Amino acid sequence: MFNLKGRVAVVTGASSGLGRQMCHAFAECGASLVILARRFDRLKELKNELESHGTKVLAIECDVTNTNKINKAAEITEQVFGKVDILVNCAGASRDKGVLEMTDEEWDFTIATDLTSVFKVTRAFGNIMKKNNYGRIINIASMYGLVGNTAMGTVAYHASKGGVVNFTRAVAAELAKYNITCNCICPGYFETELTKAVLDTEDFKNYMKQTVPMGRYGKEGELNAAAIFLGSDEASYVTGTILTVDGGYTAI
Repeated sequence: MFNLKGRVAVVTGASSGLGRQMCHAFAECGASLVILARRFDRLKELKNELESHGTKVLAIECDVTNTNKINKAAEITEQVFGKVDILVNCAGASRDKGVLEMTDEEWDFTIATDLTSVFKVTRAFGNIMKKNNYGRIINIASMYGLVGNTAMGTVAYHASKGGVVNFTRAVAAELAKYNITCNCICPGYFETELTKAVLDTEDFKNYMKQTVPMGRYGKEGELNAAAIFLGSDEASYVTGTILTVDGGYTAI
């Protein structure tokens, strides 16, 4: 089960964190990779790592808020591979403030990076999937797209990830006729480059222990199995699903 040999997986936000981890997981299951991120030097490092294990990799510098760069990346991908089987929308960043303090610029930046980008990338690569009558779209949202929090002000992030959750449902319903599934993973607290500074504080560790039933942060690689499952042929009848990988945070 879960053999992805011959499949082409596109991953945004591939240069670090959860995106980088999932790239390794897809490669281990036999998929070829198209890796997208703004930091091309980091992409080249990842490309070398993956190719050392025999994986075919195409690295493309891409800002997922830039429509022209997204469309060009999709065009190059189709020229090289002729298809896209799996798309993982993992790129993201946010400006964290509460609703009473957040500026228009901070709000717009977060919505553009975490929500509008998912639409733009899905549109570009989904049209390639439509041509081949096959696709697996996996959107990486957050448990904060399902619930609030009392630890810190992150109103735009909550709003953007909640948008990704319902965008997933809408796309699942719309593209099912093309044999394209669309599902969403909502991670809990995973330590990455973007989150380390916050998660390493004593205050946040205490908050986590009070709110996460498993009493710990997610470990490296613990999101991979969810992505591999949703990207596989075995998940052919799974669409519109919101899968939490959060240690139980949203269960209480």
